[in-house]
Amino acid sequence: MIALLKSAVTRRGLVRATVAFVFLMTAVRLDAHDMFWRLTSYFVAPGATVQMPVLNGTFSKSENAIEWSRVADLSVVSPDGRSAIDSAHWDTRGDTSRLNYTTGKSGTYVVGLSTKPREFKLEAKAFNSYLAEDGIPDILALRKKNGTITKAARERYHKHIKAIFQVGDTRSEAWSTVLGYPAELVPLSNPYAVKVGTTVAFRCLVDGKPVANQLVQIGGRAGSTGDTRLAVQSLRSDRDGIVHIKLNTAGRWYVKFIRMAPVTDGKVDYESKWATLTFEIR
Repeated sequence: MIALLKSAVTRRGLVRATVAFVFLMTAVRLDAHDMFWRLTSYFVAPGATVQMPVLNGTFSKSENAIEWSRVADLSVVSPDGRSAIDSAHWDTRGDTSRLNYTTGKSGTYVVGLSTKPREFKLEAKAFNSYLAEDGIPDILALRKKNGTITKAARERYHKHIKAIFQVGDTRSEAWSTVLGYPAELVPLSNPYAVKVGTTVAFRCLVDGKPVANQLVQIGGRAGSTGDTRLAVQSLRSDRDGIVHIKLNTAGRWYVKFIRMAPVTDGKVDYESKWATLTFEIR
């Protein structure tokens, strides 16, 4: 009888451990997804109260909300300057985080969110698939070259996202603001001062410095309801960290990159810094 009880306890413990492991690995893969600001409309009236969703998953769907404890910075840059936003304006109900914000006077605004670092571990096959799927081919090539392709990997990651939106008709200079995030995309001209068919340049910054030969992906949704997927483009930044993107259709656009590098601190093998920028072209 005692042996049977011990066996049952062992089995229950094993089931709990298996469930916990599956839950942990699922959470890891969810957290490894992209993160975007995706406004219903990036054209807002002065003095309007709007909800600004953060999608943590894809540009179409959020898998989970970002709790306030993960937020390192939440800021809005308006014609009156940069303002820090507190937790009273952050809504995490359901699977989508939302910023509740009331606009001021007419101008071009920027909203930014920076998250604190998190760590996870993946077995070799899962990690290699993640590198291939999420646009990190340089690290995948490095793992093949240095013989670590069959090794599990520990990663530290953090995400830094921005959106540029237009309030009223007046154009202002907030679009060029560098928020100082560990990874950041900064346009070199105001996206709201251009027409469809215009080429706009964006600079990739990592730790405040331009990063050359960075893989950058561009996509989004077209149509009044945002249900037409734009073909994803992949470009490399030049020696000054700049990519040139032709905005060939009206819609909600995103620009994104992931900068990953090996780490030798004894805690993780790699650190990744994610940057996304969204805006709309009419």
